[in-house]
Amino acid sequence: MVLPALVLLALTVFAAALLASPHGGRAAVLHLVFALGAMPLIFGAMTHFIPVLTRSRGAPPRLAAIPLAAIAAGALVVGSLVDPRFAGARHAAAGLGLMATTALFVWSRGRRRSMLGQAHPGLAWYDAALVCLTLALAAILAGAIWPQQWGALRRLHVHLNTIGFVGMTALGTLAVLLPTASGKPDPEAGPWLRADLPLALGGTLLTAIGAAWAEPIAWLGALLWGAVLLHVGRRWARRYRADILSLHGAAPLLGAAWAGLTLSLGFGVADAVPALAAFDAQPLFAFVAGFLLPLVSGAASQLLPVWLRPGQQGPWHADLRRRLGRYGGARAGLFLVGGIAAGVGLAWGLVLAAAVLILFLLQVVLALAHGTSIRKRRPS
Repeated sequence: MVLPALVLLALTVFAAALLASPHGGRAAVLHLVFALGAMPLIFGAMTHFIPVLTRSRGAPPRLAAIPLAAIAAGALVVGSLVDPRFAGARHAAAGLGLMATTALFVWSRGRRRSMLGQAHPGLAWYDAALVCLTLALAAILAGAIWPQQWGALRRLHVHLNTIGFVGMTALGTLAVLLPTASGKPDPEAGPWLRADLPLALGGTLLTAIGAAWAEPIAWLGALLWGAVLLHVGRRWARRYRADILSLHGAAPLLGAAWAGLTLSLGFGVADAVPALAAFDAQPLFAFVAGFLLPLVSGAASQLLPVWLRPGQQGPWHADLRRRLGRYGGARAGLFLVGGIAAGVGLAWGLVLAAAVLILFLLQVVLALAHGTSIRKRRPS
């Protein structure tokens, strides 16, 4: 039950952070989203997907300690930002997060070495994402040694965390999850994942380094990431257009996640153009509302039934998935509207995204209550 608990924690944290955004500090709100909400959930999801991608047995119970360590690290860093007296706790949080990231990476590489045949190319995206997170956390620790570089290291940390860790994990997962949610396997997913990984990883590193120390390099990184997103978007539009544009299901939310990531990249480019300074672009808030929320809610709609009752899929799983995916297309559209509004600096965009997320949380609770009542009525 660790994975369902991580999903509910992440959704609750996201909603609380968005509602607090008009009143709380920007850094505290964003770390609440990424460090306390997204990072533990991604670690937990990786423990589910890595055995799938390596065609090996499930993760051992002891690996539950990794997302729990991430929760502790997230709580420490949020506490350090809320109360200045605990400012030094951010380095302890980075160190704890670094240990959890390293443990997950070592386990992933071990699974790759012990498997028969070739791992799914999505595993390489996970490994690259963990490397990006390692560098992002190391940048925080480096700030204690080179305080004069803190501003540059913070920018490095932000980009390695968002488009690196979260973005690369998302695309590596969506390549498997969208075909599953649509019921249309994609035999070409492996080749495009292999071909686009160097572009995505190179784009991440160039964008992060450029944002920190050499702006022209960042433009090249954004161009590489744009090429990846354009390629993926064209493929999905040809293969999954009807599923993505449907009113119900997880596919519309997963498709909206691609659109939100593309939009947030565009807002990031706009934010870096001096002539558009008056535009007041907010790429991080666009990233959260337009990309992260549809990604997590769409993945939850598809995966919660599997995580709640592993094993052979039956009518109970299908019914719960149908209930969780109800009006998924409408939610996807509202998340994108919220992401666009947040990206142009309108506070109501985050409130809208929070409201849609809270409605989904209620939908989850009602769907789970219905599923539980069915199990109780079923004769033994």
